[in-house]
Amino acid sequence: MTTFQIGEAAELLGVSPDTVRRWVDAGRLSASRDQQGHRVIDGVDLAAFVRSQAADPDVRSEESSARNRLRGIVTAVVKDTVMAQVDIQAGPFRVVSLMSREAVDELDLRVGSVAVAVIKSTTVVVERAVKR
Repeated sequence: MTTFQIGEAAELLGVSPDTVRRWVDAGRLSASRDQQGHRVIDGVDLAAFVRSQAADPDVRSEESSARNRLRGIVTAVVKDTVMAQVDIQAGPFRVVSLMSREAVDELDLRVGSVAVAVIKSTTVVVERAVKR
C-alpha cells in the first residue's frame, strides 16, 4: 500500500504542507499515523480526494472526444511567417503548442490571454515516479 507523508502529498497537490495539514484537521482528507507518529495519507484516499476536487469538465468536452483540457495563461507567443509557438502555464504545468501563425492570429492569442490546451494523443507515456 502506497502512503504519502504530508510534504509529499502537498508537492503532488501543488499546495503547502500547512494546507494539507488543515485539510486533514478539518476532516476533508483522511490520514493516519506511522510508527514514528508522523501523519501519512493512504494513496487511495489521496487519489479520491484529488478526484473530488477536480473542476467540472469544460462544457466543450461534451462536443469533443478530447478529455485532457488544461486551462491556463499564455506566457509566450513566438511567430514566424508560417508557424507559431504558444506557451501556456496551466497550474504547475507548462504546455507548448506548435500551430500555424494563422491560427494564433484568428484566436488572438497573446501573452496574458487565458487559453485552454486540449490534448488528444494516441500515445501517452506513463512513467513510475521515483520517491524522493
